[in-house]
This record gives sequence, C-alpha cells and structure tokens, in this order.
Amino acid sequence: MAFNHLPAGAHDAFRPLSRTPVTHSVPMAHTHGPGRPTADADSRPTPDTVLNRLSRGPFRSARITHTEHLPPREGRHAVWPDRIRTDVVAAIQAAGIGHPWEHQAAAAEHALDGESVVVATGTASGKSLAYLAPVLSALADGAQAPNGRGATALYLAPTKALAADQRRAVRDLAAPLGNAVRPAVYDGDTPVEEREWVRQYANYVLTNPDMLHRGILPAHPRWSSFLRALRYVVIDECHTYRGVFGSHVAQVLRRLRRLCARYGSEPVFLLASATASDPAAAASRLTGVPVTEITDDASPRGEVVFALWEPPLLTELRGETGAPVRRTATAETADLLTDLVVQGVRTVAFVRSRRGAELISVITQERLAEVDRSLPRRVAAYRGGYLPEERRALERALHSGELLGLAATTALELGVDVSGLDAVLITGYPGTRASLWQQAGRAGRSGQGALAVLIARDDPLDTYLVHHPEALFRQPVEATVLDPDNPYVLAPHLCAAAEELPLTEADLDLFGPATAELLPQLEAAKLLRRRAAGWHWTRRERASDLTDIRGGGGRPVQIVEAATGRLLGTVDESAAHTAVHEGAVHLHQGRTYLVQHLDLEGSAALVEAADPPFSTTARDTTSISILETETEVPWGPARLCFGSVEVTNQVVSYLRRKLITGEVLGEAKLDLPPRTLRTRAVWWTVTEDQLDEARINPEILGGALHAAEHASIGMLPLFATCDRWDIGGVSVPLHPDTLLPTVFVYDGHPGGAGFAERAFHTARAWLTATRDAIAACECEAGCPSCIQSPKCGNGNDPLHKRGAIRLLTRLLSESPQPPSP
Repeated sequence: MAFNHLPAGAHDAFRPLSRTPVTHSVPMAHTHGPGRPTADADSRPTPDTVLNRLSRGPFRSARITHTEHLPPREGRHAVWPDRIRTDVVAAIQAAGIGHPWEHQAAAAEHALDGESVVVATGTASGKSLAYLAPVLSALADGAQAPNGRGATALYLAPTKALAADQRRAVRDLAAPLGNAVRPAVYDGDTPVEEREWVRQYANYVLTNPDMLHRGILPAHPRWSSFLRALRYVVIDECHTYRGVFGSHVAQVLRRLRRLCARYGSEPVFLLASATASDPAAAASRLTGVPVTEITDDASPRGEVVFALWEPPLLTELRGETGAPVRRTATAETADLLTDLVVQGVRTVAFVRSRRGAELISVITQERLAEVDRSLPRRVAAYRGGYLPEERRALERALHSGELLGLAATTALELGVDVSGLDAVLITGYPGTRASLWQQAGRAGRSGQGALAVLIARDDPLDTYLVHHPEALFRQPVEATVLDPDNPYVLAPHLCAAAEELPLTEADLDLFGPATAELLPQLEAAKLLRRRAAGWHWTRRERASDLTDIRGGGGRPVQIVEAATGRLLGTVDESAAHTAVHEGAVHLHQGRTYLVQHLDLEGSAALVEAADPPFSTTARDTTSISILETETEVPWGPARLCFGSVEVTNQVVSYLRRKLITGEVLGEAKLDLPPRTLRTRAVWWTVTEDQLDEARINPEILGGALHAAEHASIGMLPLFATCDRWDIGGVSVPLHPDTLLPTVFVYDGHPGGAGFAERAFHTARAWLTATRDAIAACECEAGCPSCIQSPKCGNGNDPLHKRGAIRLLTRLLSESPQPPSP
C-alpha cells in the first residue's frame, strides 16, 4: 500500500464511541456459527463490519477518535525487460503472475543496466519480485557457464525469520529452473555440517547483517569463489537500518564492497523499503554508492479502514502523584484481540515490547477460555529471544491458519509472509510512520479489505496522534536517520577491516572522512600497527567481536531457569539492568518468572516460575555534563545547542504495578553499578528574564522544566526515526556547565545515533508540537498522556503542567529556524 498520498478529509461514518473495560466474558453474539469462529475467506466480514462490531455496546462509545478510509486502487501492468530470461519469465507466470506491475519492471530494468536501485513502495506491492526477476535471470545465466561457479547473489534481511521466509519463496518460484538456482540460508541457526556446502555450492545465500559481520567477512578466503562471482546484493526492508544499527550496517557493507573489489567483483545493490522520505539518499548513505529510487506504487490495493482508538481514563484509580490513570493499551489490545478471534477474524496484534506480547497473549487466552475452551490454543505470542524451533513452529501455524490471533513484536513485522490476515492491532505508535504503515500493511495482503487499529498508549505522542490524525494521514513518512561516521561505530569496523585485509590509504575514502583521524588513535591504543603495506590488526582475538552491530554492546545475558538449568532466552546486555534485575517479572511463552539473581560478570539471570499479580518497571537516576558545544543558535536571549555530552546513569529501584490497571503497588531498592555514556545531545537554556515573563517562579521551575523534558522526549519520534526508548533526557534548574536552567535530550547510544541532531534541526516544529500536546491533554495537573514518563527516575516528581506550557510558549515566541542538516 502506498500511503504517501491519502484522500483529503476525514471519514465520519462512525460516531464517537467509548466503553469501559471488559474484564469478564466476551459476548457470544460476536461468534460465527454455534460459538465457533470461522476464517472462511468467502464469509469474511468487511472491515467496516468488523469495526462496527468492535464498537458496539453501551460501554464502547467515544473510544474511536478518528476513522480513515483508504479507497481501493487499480493496478498498472507492464512487461518484463526482454533481457530477463524467458524461462525465468515462464517460472514467474507459472506462479500465477501474468505480468509485472510498472514499478517491478522499472526496478528490473535498472538492475540489468548495472544501476543500484531502491524500491520504496507499499506493503504487498511485489518488491520481492522486483529484485528476484533480474537476480534469478543472472543466476540462471551463470548456471550455463561451462566452467566456474557462475554468478552469485547475496540477500540480507534484518531478521532470521524473514530470510527463512524468503528462501521458501525463492525455492518455490525457481523450482521450474531446476538446479540453476540454489538458495540457502546461512545464519546462526544453520547446522555446522551444512555451512561448507553453502560456501561452496549455493549461488543465492540468504543471511543477515550480523552473520555477514561476524561469520562471512572475517572468513572471506573461504568465501572467495562466492565473492568473486557476486553480481547482486539484495537489502530487504532497508528502512529498518536506522540509528546505531543502520550506521553499523553501513560500515559492514563498505567492508563487503572492499573485499568484493579485492576479488574482482563490483556488485549491484538492490534495496527494498517501506514507503520513506527520500529513499535514494538514505539507501546511498547506507551502501555508499549512488542509488536510483522507485516510489510510484503501481500495485492494486483493497480498501483499508484505519481507526484511531483511545483507551478511557479510569476515574476510580490514581497513579503517581495522584494523576488520573488511563486504561493500558496492553489491556485494551487483549480485549480487542479476544473479540476479533471470537469473530473468526485473523489478526496480528503488534506490541512494542517482548513482555507486552507475552502479556497480551496470556490475557487473551484467559478470556477466550470463558467463551470456548478450544479457542485459547489458537492464540500465541511471537517475539525475539525465542529459540529457533519455537519461532518456526509459530510461523507455520500462522501461515496455515491454525492460529487466529498472534501477539507479536516487530520480529514479525518483517518476519514472514502472512497473507490472508483480516486485521492488525497496533499497540501504541511504533515510533515512525514508516513502521506504522508497514505493520498496518500486514493485513489485506491477499487483496481483500483490511482493518487496522492504532491503540494509543498513555503517552504524549500517542495522545497527540489520536487527536491530530492529520499528523499521520496528511504527512509524508520520515527520512531515515543514520550516521556511519560516528567514531564509536566506525572504529571497530576499521579494526575488523584491517584484520580482513590490511588497510591502505586507498581505503580512507571508502570508510568516510573520519577515518584519517581515527587511525592514529587506534594505533595509540595498540589495536592497529602501521607498516609499509598499511595498517594491520595486532590482536589474537577477532576484531569483529569488538562490537555488537545491533547497538547493545557486550555479551547477551542468558535467562536460565534456576530449578532446571534450562535456557529460556536472552536479553541484550545493555537492557539487563532494567529488564532482568533482581525481583523483575519476566514473561516467556505465556509463563511468568521472577528473577532471583542477576550475575553481570557471568552474563546470566537466574529465574524461577511464579505467578505474581503485578509487573515491574525499573527506575533510574541520570546526570549529564557538556563535553563540547558544536553549534548553537540564539532564541532571543535563550540558546539552542547541539554537541557532545557525558551521561551517568544508575538503576536504583523498581516499581511493582498492578496488572491491567498499572496502579503502583510499591517500590523496591536495587544496588546496581552506574554506567557512563558519551553521546550527542540537543539542549536549550532560558534566562531569568524569560522565566519572569512566563511567570515561572523558583517553586515551580523544576517541575516546569521536568514536564517540558518528558513531553519533548515523547514527541521526538514524530520528527526523527527513533523510539522514545532510544533517547533520554535531563532537566536542571541550574546546570553547572551553562549556569542557566537547561533541558537536555540525548541519544541513548555511544557516539550518538543522529536523533539529537535531527531534533536540533527541527527544534521549532518539535517543541511547538510538544507544547500543543501538553495543552491539549484533558487532565488537570499532568498525567502519562502528557507530561508523566514511564521511565522517570524521580517518580514523576516534580512536574508542573501549566508552567511547562507557559515556559515553552515563551521560548518559542523568539525561536528561529535552526539551519538545515
């Protein structure tokens, strides 16, 4: 679906609805047949009908804040370029595809001309076939070569599941070509005994950037015949390569290009992306080569009904500092997923966290058991951290229709082809419009109509979006933000490249302008040694182990069941302090565990089975110092700045919250070591005169700054391709480095990820939306929908809502537009 150009005007077919929480049984009136659901395609209800059923009842008025109808679109056919082999065209036709869409044929034409190309069109628009046609044609040509291996191709996916799914698709499509196309997955799940065959004989290798970084490039002599014949590199879902992860992948691709040149090849890059702003520039920054973009989606699309849904305030409950509590998006999603499964509507509920996916699955199963005891087994959770065999079993069950409902993290957003879904529930804004449309597009993939529902979390950005639908439906998707020149990213890749082949002066341009400055530092650290032939790696250990390209760093922490020694899964080392501290609640496949002990040195967390009536949320404290101010602009007497900072953070306690309502039950102290982070930040100051004009006295200054900081962090994902949890903030009534009241927002990754820089360049629009979001909230003194933060180390105290509005209004009255990036 191409959502860039949407019909003007809101559709008002539904009056505003609301309802109080359903905490007991699901109405039997929603079933098809005698209490049993059906997924028969011929009897599928329309999206309007499904939404109408969800909004029925005396308790469900006023929850739908907006409904957008995206009309169906006719497809535009073309013909394949005549340079595509006739047997490849015949194989495509045998798969039921008579003619390509215009964008598919155009992408193939560029690939055949040796031009790198990115196809940025909607979900289910046939991007895979756009790159597969030229790739299969080249592989089949190579199979005719009398000697040698023939042409090869490399496919990169951000997840193992997507690579496995694409292998199945390639194998089926290329079956009529016989042995000419030999696809194989090469990742951490590939058995050791199969790996040598893949290296020697596979001509279409499907892997992920992690395996390319750690397994293929360091072992390039064993891959020499493959690299020597490498014709195409396919980068699927390239919009996911953003921030620190994207910056790492950019350097991995530069290392790949360097080794290909060593073996005499210069592959063409074929990229597929969800709709994105300026995809050619982002793809070029990722790969380091010029890229042509194709954005005109010529594929047909069924009708899409997109609803914005806001859970109600629970007037009988009070949260931190007496703030009103809104029903959690997790509970609301479980409620809606239950209703949809009972209706026989095949649904995926996307959830931002692993724990949220598990919790929604558990609650839905419990509620379905009250309706029909056969239904709970048709709902499951899907997330990263599962063992490979568990993921594969869930993928098969969803693909076959055995599962009617799935609560999934973004591991499934990019994971498998789940054509046939009727509805998608999105539990909280996923951070970017590109990801929102990617998730919504998972329904209706067989051409039928689809329902998508965005369920707002108790969060400033979510609340803003459900009451400002134009921010979703009238704005283009964001530009992808990545920074390959980040020294914390570049340095370990220079070491890895030097281990693969000694670095020379000729490599400086390939890796970017920061390379020349970093090499002497790496020499001083005795990581590299300069000789006549160039810079060499000096250590015995592998240089590729210096960094985790997912941005976490360190060894993953293993989660082990204490009673049995069974490995349940893993969590990133960077998240261990908050996710598996002692006393934390951990969910795995619907079962609840309590963490007994976190061994940071041994990278293990011991857990025991339990059934607590609460969840846990870590609390931390943060201080910040300015290392360097790189640029600043005056806002009247105030200043907006961007530069390098050092952040010291320590997890000090955790809250126990009641399930479903989120009510705080208590707090427990923790004794964990502090962590130090050097990163990039945007910050702004205000003067005494400005405070006087905004009527901010010393008693409310801390609360006003704190509230503005929280809300601005919550709103930044609307302006940069980041998540709220990718960034942090600090507000200080008198900061020792600025000697003024100061608010900081910083990237949560070493060296920065580009988010704070984006905030600096969009500061006026970003802080205007922040002020508007606080002012529009219906609460009296502040709540999680406007100024409270779920990760505040101070327990959301102090906060002053009206002071924040006056402060931001005064600040913005003299704000210029910062220079463009």
